[in-house]
Amino acid sequence: MMDLTQAQWVKYAVTHPAEGFEDMRWKKSGSLKIAFFIVFLLFLSRIAVSRLYGFQFYATYDKIFNIMPYIIQSFVLFAVWVVGNWSVCTLLDGEGTMRNICIYSAYALIPFVAQSFITTLLSHFLIRDESVFIQIIQIIGTVWTVILLFSAIRSVHQYTFGKTVLAILLTIAAMLIMLFLLVLSMSLLQQVYIFLYTIYTEISYRVRV
Repeated sequence: MMDLTQAQWVKYAVTHPAEGFEDMRWKKSGSLKIAFFIVFLLFLSRIAVSRLYGFQFYATYDKIFNIMPYIIQSFVLFAVWVVGNWSVCTLLDGEGTMRNICIYSAYALIPFVAQSFITTLLSHFLIRDESVFIQIIQIIGTVWTVILLFSAIRSVHQYTFGKTVLAILLTIAAMLIMLFLLVLSMSLLQQVYIFLYTIYTEISYRVRV
């Protein structure tokens, strides 16, 4: 079996969706540092698409920059995917660890991240009539990532085709449940904060009076 550096394994996995992740699994390769860096690039790509896209293709009307939506679209969603997939596949006798799920899933995001930066750059040079080139790049990057993600989950858990599809569907369902609970918890904490702050304000007013 080939002996590659961590950077070479990334290139190999992305360019060989059929056997790349399978070889990585048997070689016990993959770097958490590279995986976290890819997720960080995903975060930057969400900002680039939203704030730096050419005005003829996408115009933003937000005058105040809020970083939270981009954190949710990158770090939070990725973390929920990893935890959700690990939870579901543990029940489905999956062989993948949370570490490997994190690494393989991050590697699979590379085409999507790359197309985000490429299309953002092209949006400043192309005119609206040439938007088809941007759309083609977006479709290729997205489809490539979907294929890689499917291959990654199939390899890391050693599933059949059908079981991989089932695992991904259940993972998406688990993500929706976790996001709902997260929003519910944040709303509850906000209400508690408002209640405590109201009490503090009232007590402070009484003391001054």
